[in-house]
Amino acid sequence: MSNTAAETTEVVVIGGGQAGIAMSEHLSDRGVAHVVLERDRVAEAWRSRRWDSLVANGPAWHDRFPTQEFADTDPDGFATKGQVAEYFQTLVEAKDLPVRTGVSATSVTENEGSRGFRVTTDAGAIDADYVVAATGPFQTPRIPEIIPAEAGLTQIHSNDYKNPEQLDDGGVLVVGAGSSGVQIAAEIQRSGRSVHLAVGPHDRPPRAYRSRDFCWWLGVLGKWDMATPPAGAEHVTIAVSGAQGGHTVDFRDLANSGITLLGRANSYADGVLHIGDDLQRNIARGDENYLSLLREADEYIERNGLDLPPEPEAHILGPEPDCVSAPIRELDLAAAGIRTVIWATGFGVDYSWLDVPGVLDERGYPVQKRGVSPVPGMYFLGLPWLSRRGSSFIWGVWHDAKYLADQIGIQRMYRDYTPSRSELLARAVS
Repeated sequence: MSNTAAETTEVVVIGGGQAGIAMSEHLSDRGVAHVVLERDRVAEAWRSRRWDSLVANGPAWHDRFPTQEFADTDPDGFATKGQVAEYFQTLVEAKDLPVRTGVSATSVTENEGSRGFRVTTDAGAIDADYVVAATGPFQTPRIPEIIPAEAGLTQIHSNDYKNPEQLDDGGVLVVGAGSSGVQIAAEIQRSGRSVHLAVGPHDRPPRAYRSRDFCWWLGVLGKWDMATPPAGAEHVTIAVSGAQGGHTVDFRDLANSGITLLGRANSYADGVLHIGDDLQRNIARGDENYLSLLREADEYIERNGLDLPPEPEAHILGPEPDCVSAPIRELDLAAAGIRTVIWATGFGVDYSWLDVPGVLDERGYPVQKRGVSPVPGMYFLGLPWLSRRGSSFIWGVWHDAKYLADQIGIQRMYRDYTPSRSELLARAVS
């Protein structure tokens, strides 16, 4: 361990987004000394690493901490990204949470010869008994190596997309049809651009059904508490939108609006994008996911005797668009007028600052069970499926943080235990 004098505290939480703030709230409620380190501003991802028109995908009554409501958002409405950032900033100030902004953690190492960890930052070192890595799931934008940089196209990740006006003139290819991809594609198409959308495997729940939002349905049907994704669906995205007041994502509607749907983008050569033969299959799989939730909801209503208005029209799907029934397999990007490619292809993680043996696997992903690593005192928070389907959502991360705060409390009890004097005497006599 370095001899440099270090600040001391019980817990260091790294990351000041929704995960770090949830952790701080629970630690504060328990009177546990801690600091939260955030390299930018509170909830920076919501402030600057989202497109301008983004709103939350869940209604305000659901996508929040149980301890605080949104101040200026209808409970059944969808908070803007600015409102979400302000929500977390207000919570930090109201609860006087010890968040230090503009401070980057550059390394975490185990202390030698003493318990705990040394957290090195660009503002000095901190020694702590416990460390929570709460940097979240959106760390490193991931762009597949399909179209080379020298192809003469502007290629950006959805993380860097702000609005249609920033894009070069010409058509746009959006790769990835989860929530981000479909919302970005629709926005660009409404601006008057030609848009192609590459669609992979996806789930597409109804935005609402029989007067209840899909978040409510996933709750009462127990789907938020699923511990792992269904077999074969580990990399399936979810297509749902709170944009324009919230609506069900139907790829038929996107095609009818003028967006050309494609299958998966597989490879690129000589200006031509080669496309997988999976578009019909992906659309059909999403349709079945949608219809199966409707059927489960109907059964739940009947079983529980609920008086919710029938919605038979929701079960009727429109005709298959031409671009689905006769899918494009090869696309000459220049001939199609495409000048920009937006990759809505997810994120990887970056724990290069975490130098604690045994907490990361060979891919650099956390080794953990419900956020508890095999190294005592090291925890992870904010990752998808950390404990359940809802773990990466605002409300879900709050519950995961509560569990980790309980685990830290248990370890503090063991740490602080001292045998009573009578027990020491009894041992001495025996």
